[in-house]
Amino acid sequence: MDKTLRTAATGMRAQQLYIDTIANNLANVNTTGFKKSKVEFQDLLYQTIRPAGAQVAEGTKTPTELQVGCGTKPVATTKLFTQGDVVATGNSLDLAIEGEGFFQLRMPDGTYSYSRDGAFKISRDGQLVNSDGYILEPEITLPQDTQSVMIGRDGLVSVMVSGTNEAQDLGQIELARFINPSGLKNIGRNLLQMTSPSGDPIIGTPDLEGFGGLGQGYLESSNVDVVEEMVNMITAQRAYEINSKSIKTADDMMGLVNNLKR
Repeated sequence: MDKTLRTAATGMRAQQLYIDTIANNLANVNTTGFKKSKVEFQDLLYQTIRPAGAQVAEGTKTPTELQVGCGTKPVATTKLFTQGDVVATGNSLDLAIEGEGFFQLRMPDGTYSYSRDGAFKISRDGQLVNSDGYILEPEITLPQDTQSVMIGRDGLVSVMVSGTNEAQDLGQIELARFINPSGLKNIGRNLLQMTSPSGDPIIGTPDLEGFGGLGQGYLESSNVDVVEEMVNMITAQRAYEINSKSIKTADDMMGLVNNLKR
C-alpha cells in the first residue's frame, strides 16, 4: 500500500503543475505576442516482479512481464509557437509578425533578447523601443521633425519629414529565428533569451527566406484558446481527484488490515 500512496502522490504533483501551467496560459490570454505552454509527462521506473520468458512449467514460459509502475513526472513545459490572431490597432508603430521570426531587442547589458511583441514606442532620442525601453535592433532613429512613419512588409522603415514631399529611408528592421524556438528561455516581460538548445539566432529580412512579413498598424494576440484551456483544466482536475481517491482507497485498505482480528 505504501507504493500506492507514493505513486498517487506523484500523479497529484504532476496534475498540480499542469493546473499551474494552464492558469498561466489563461492569465496571459490578452498578452500581446504570448505563446501558450504545454506540459509533457513521462512514466517513472517499473518494478519487475516477473520478467517475460520466465519458466512456469516444463516447456512453458510466460509471454509477458509482470510489472508495477511507480507513477509519473513532468519533464518539460514546451512553448507552442503557433500564429496568434492579428488585430488592427491603427498605430503606425505597432508591428505584427505574420509567420516565423522574432524582434531583436538590445538589453542594458548589451545582450539580446527576442520577442513577438511588436508594440513599439519612440524614446526621447528618437529610437524605436519596446514598452520597457529596450532598443529595437538594428537601431532605427527617427528625425525630430518626423511627420509620419511607413514600415513595409519587408521591414524597410521610411519617414516623411517636415518640408519635404518624398519619403526618406531610415533603415531595415531584421528578424531572428531559431532552429529550436522551444529551447528559448522565458524571462518575462514578453522576452525570450537564446540558450544552447535553441541554437544561435538566424538573422534575416522579413518576408524573405522563411521569415514572416511585418504588418504595420497590427499586433499579434496571444495564441491561447480559452475553451481548450478550460477543457484541459477540467481534465487535470478530474485526474487530481482520481489520484486523491487512490490515496483514500489505499488508506481504507490499510485500516481494514490494521483492524483484522483472530
